[in-house]
Amino acid sequence: MKTYDFRSDTTTRPTERMRQAMANAEVGDDVYGEDPTVILLERKAAEMVGKDAGLFVTSGTMGNLVAVLAHCARGEEAIMGTQGHTFLHEASGISVLGGVAMHTVPNQPDGTIALADLEGALRNPRDYHQPISRLVILENTQNDCGGVPISLEYTKSVEAFARQHGLFLHLDGARLFNAAVALGLPASELASPVDSVTFCLSKGLCAPVGSVLCGNQDFIRKARRLRKLLGGGMRQAGVIAAAGIVGLEEMVERLAEDHQLAARLARGLSEIEQVHLSKNSPQTNMVFFKIDSSVKLSTKEFLQAMRQEGVLLMDSGPGEYRMVTHHDVDEQAVDVSLSAFRKVLSRKC
Repeated sequence: MKTYDFRSDTTTRPTERMRQAMANAEVGDDVYGEDPTVILLERKAAEMVGKDAGLFVTSGTMGNLVAVLAHCARGEEAIMGTQGHTFLHEASGISVLGGVAMHTVPNQPDGTIALADLEGALRNPRDYHQPISRLVILENTQNDCGGVPISLEYTKSVEAFARQHGLFLHLDGARLFNAAVALGLPASELASPVDSVTFCLSKGLCAPVGSVLCGNQDFIRKARRLRKLLGGGMRQAGVIAAAGIVGLEEMVERLAEDHQLAARLARGLSEIEQVHLSKNSPQTNMVFFKIDSSVKLSTKEFLQAMRQEGVLLMDSGPGEYRMVTHHDVDEQAVDVSLSAFRKVLSRKC
């Protein structure tokens, strides 16, 4: 039985063009700044998000960690949403490794953080009892709020807030190009208000590994040192950077196909009596839903039953599930999945 993997767009495999580019990549020692393919990737990435320079890192988590450490000193504080990836899914790295405190405020259902909540999170820099507020972190698309694309207007409003209070602004843009496609704007415009931005090559863009952190020249020089400190120097990294270049050149516009496929999946799920869409999805390539309590299946049992039908998905919270569309699933995969839903749920009601 063929298996269709909807757990995440991280499960994408490199395309044939990527494999060819990797095999033929010109390489050098990137720690010495001598890998021509990495240099090309970093320049192309920076240009596409409208920044001066880029830094190739192993993952989005490393990119966010390096960014926070470059912006903040030990004992300072970064303000972020309660549903933010840096808070929920990065092992508290900025605190554990950087000594940077996390000050969380609620994400709104649309993925944003209310300006009033940001204002309320500010510390008094004249009070020696309090840490120094130094950074605000936004996420676009906002994963745990439903894969929501965050508008340019909102990001500009947070930029104005940050400038007013002397804060840096970092964007976790793991799926920034999904947001750009959904909003019909260049990624460079969406990232224009922020001081730094990281995006993943290994999700919807299909590269096997890696992310790029972008900002101004001074910021990236500092980030490069921090990457080395964290063990992120990758030597002949052009072999994997080559796939990232193909991703940027060939895989951005086709993200619209993933969004259309998510809409098809959501329509099919909404027609199944025991399934209820959640988080106002889909808005990009993610579909969140809940299973009616009349279905006598635990989360583990439901996931296992779907796996036995050849469909992989993941739970995203108590009684809630997530499916993500990407390059490696198609209309047939969606149709097979919907049939599996009907089969599993009909026998367990």
